[in-house]
This record gives sequence, structure tokens and C-alpha cells, in this order.
Amino acid sequence: MTRPLRIEYPDAYYHVMNRGRGRQAIFHDQAYFDAFLATLSEAHERFSLEIYAYCLMSNHFHLLVKTPEGNLQRAMRHVGGVYTQRYNRLKKTDGPLFRGRYKAILVDADEYLLHLSRYIHRNPLEAHMVDDLTNY
Repeated sequence: MTRPLRIEYPDAYYHVMNRGRGRQAIFHDQAYFDAFLATLSEAHERFSLEIYAYCLMSNHFHLLVKTPEGNLQRAMRHVGGVYTQRYNRLKKTDGPLFRGRYKAILVDADEYLLHLSRYIHRNPLEAHMVDDLTNY
């Protein structure tokens, strides 16, 4: 069975998320967070991906992004592939990191955009990773 096509067009907003294979950790310490953020920065530079909010949890991530060029698939292929390579290098392992392809929800209402940004920013607090968001 084929996967459904993703809806992509210029200037679209998406809630993008993915988690580690078997819910395993994908961020172990600051080096892993830094590697992922560097990869996001490269996606911004190479694919004009605009990042409005992000949350990196131990075993998954959330992003709120805008695609001025309508190229979410290309940008996320870079993020997923390059971060997996960097993760494997740091962990001295190999193989897939994520449970599958990323999930992307098209955000089409301004009210939902605000709600989603709040949800992403508050995720570490709601998951009890921190007691105060300033500590995240």
C-alpha cells in the first residue's frame, strides 16, 4: 500500500514531529541537542525552512515550520537523514534512528497556529521534564 502524498505548497505552516524507533531516546545529552539544532540550521540555510517553534524531548521532537518554497519533504529528508548520521557517529552505532517517516500536519488557521506554538513551547513543562520553562 502506498503512502498518501503530502500536501506541500509555498508559505505553508506545518506541525512536524517524529520519535525514536521503539520510543528509544534520540537525545542523550547536550551534544545530541546541538547536533540536531545544527541540522535544523542547515535546513534553514539550504531549503529556506523557517522554524517558528521547536521542542526536543528525550525520545521525540516537535517543530512548527513554514516552507516558503513548498519543499517540506526535501528539508525533512535532510533533517532526518543528517541527524541520524550524526547521532550514529556520536553513539558509535549504525542503523535507523526514527520509527518511520515524520508526521506533518498542515496548519491552516491563525488560531491554531497560536495554540500549536503554545503547546510546543510548554511541552517540557507538561511532560514534567522541568518545573519552570526558564530551565528548559
